[in-house]
Amino acid sequence: MSDNVVYEVSEGLATVVLNRPDAMNALDTALKEALRDALREATGDPAVRAVLLTGRGRAFCVGQDLKEHVETLRRSGGGALDTVREHYNPITLAIAGMPKPVVAGVNGVAAGAGAGFAFAADYRVVADTASFNTSFTGVALTADSGVSWTLPRLVGPGRAADLLLFPRSVKAQEALELGIANRVVPADRLAEEAEAAARRLAQGPTAAYAALKESLAHGSSHSLAETLEKEAELQSRAGATEDHRAAVEAFVAKEKPVYRGR
Repeated sequence: MSDNVVYEVSEGLATVVLNRPDAMNALDTALKEALRDALREATGDPAVRAVLLTGRGRAFCVGQDLKEHVETLRRSGGGALDTVREHYNPITLAIAGMPKPVVAGVNGVAAGAGAGFAFAADYRVVADTASFNTSFTGVALTADSGVSWTLPRLVGPGRAADLLLFPRSVKAQEALELGIANRVVPADRLAEEAEAAARRLAQGPTAAYAALKESLAHGSSHSLAETLEKEAELQSRAGATEDHRAAVEAFVAKEKPVYRGR
């Protein structure tokens, strides 16, 4: 890790904070590497049952650090975009593919790859002062960080094309109406509300959440028949967990279940 990312684990929740507030959490190499490593650590840590990803300061993340990027372009030309494979792809895959839920606490502007990382999360709690901007074509680039996969699934292909071809600031309320935001909360309550959502998930049936993420990803690109078979496979796996048995026993006893994440 580096000072660019704050990583803490408490009671099953890993909190990952982008920590370049003076640069609006722009993604320089140090931040990208630290974020990638933090997410990999959370993925592999059995004590972590949910992740909260957020930013410090006025922005969630404004995407690529263009000051660093222009210097890299001057030195290496097209090699400057190697960062997509080296950093953005592993980060996006870690968020979307992690077998535990990821909440994005969007505290401010999320642009470019920063928006992409938020879109890859399972649930987005958004401050009422925050906004999203795809921004890629604004600097003569195409989509990365999974946006061409995640955004159409959130808003539909037509709206995704509009937001990518004509990038603009999408305010929090519109983001909610489009389906980008799951919840919009007052900015002064963002940290509290996002953490509460993430902690609720950290106390839930972790294996069931992992299966649900896998099921949703599978269903987005397979037929109904294939999806039904995948659901049956995953349901068998979930049904064999301690948490399922505990939930059923608690229901019969009219008690609240206590999940252990296994």
